[in-house]
Amino acid sequence: MSRHGFELKSNEQIVLMREAGLITAAALREVRKAIRPGVTTLELDAIAEAAIVKRGAHSNFQLVDGYFHTICASVNDEIVHGIPGGRILQAGDIVSIDCGAEKGEWNGDSAITVIVPGEPTVDAGTLARRQLLSDVTEGSLWVGIAALAKAEHLHEVGSAIEDYVVEQSKLHNQRFGILDQYVGHGIGRSMHEDPPVYNFAVRELGPKVVPGLCVAIEPMITAGSNKTKVLKDGWTVSTKDGSDASHWEHTVAVHDRGIWVLTAEDGGAEKLKPFGVTPVALA
Repeated sequence: MSRHGFELKSNEQIVLMREAGLITAAALREVRKAIRPGVTTLELDAIAEAAIVKRGAHSNFQLVDGYFHTICASVNDEIVHGIPGGRILQAGDIVSIDCGAEKGEWNGDSAITVIVPGEPTVDAGTLARRQLLSDVTEGSLWVGIAALAKAEHLHEVGSAIEDYVVEQSKLHNQRFGILDQYVGHGIGRSMHEDPPVYNFAVRELGPKVVPGLCVAIEPMITAGSNKTKVLKDGWTVSTKDGSDASHWEHTVAVHDRGIWVLTAEDGGAEKLKPFGVTPVALA
C-alpha cells in the first residue's frame, strides 16, 4: 500500500478527521458486539460496512487497489490483512479486526483484538497466553500514544513501544515479537501517508512532533518470532512459526493544545490517564 507526502493539518481539518475517526470506532464497536462462536469473518465485514454507510461515510479499505472488503479479519496466527470470508470463529480464537472510514476527504483507521467468548476450544494455558498477548499489544499502543504526547521527534514512539514490549516479555517470561516489516503511518486525506511510524527503535530521529501531525500508531505483536509470510491469497500476513498474533491501532492527532485520539470515543482519556496525559478535544 503506497504512501504519499503528508501535510500538517489545521485544527479545523482535525475536527473533520475526528468525524471519520468516530465512524471507524462505531463500526468496530458493532463488530466487537457481533463476535461470537459460529459467526463468519464475512458476516463481520457486512456489519462494519453497514455501520459506516449508515453514518454517511464509506470504507477506505475498499479504495486500496485489489481489496474489496471493509475490514481485515486476522485469526490466531494471522497478523494483519486477513481477507473476510467463510471462516467460522471458534470460542477462544484470537481475532484482530482492522477497519477504516472516509468521510468527505478525511480518513480514520483503527484496529482491535478480541478473544472470541464462550466455552473455549483451546486449553486454559493457550487462552491465557492469547489474552496476555492482546493486553500487551494494546498496552504498547497506549505507551506509544503517551510517548507521542511528550515526544520531540516521532521515532521516540517506536522506542517507547519496544521498551514496553521487552519489559513485558521479561515480566511474564513470555517471548513477544514486534513486526518490523509492517508499521504505522501518517493519515489524513489518504489513509496511508508518510511519515512511517515504527514500533521499534531506529537510529533516525524522524520528523519533529509539531501541531498538525496526524498518525496511525499500530503495534503488531506475535507470541513468538517476528518472521512473517504472506498466504496464497496475496494479502493475509501470518507468522512463520505458527505463533498467535495481535494488532491494535488508533488514529492520533497532535494539535496546538495537545493530542487527541481521533478513533477513541473518549479521545483517549481513560487509557492515557495512568500516564499523566490528558487529551484535548477541539470541538
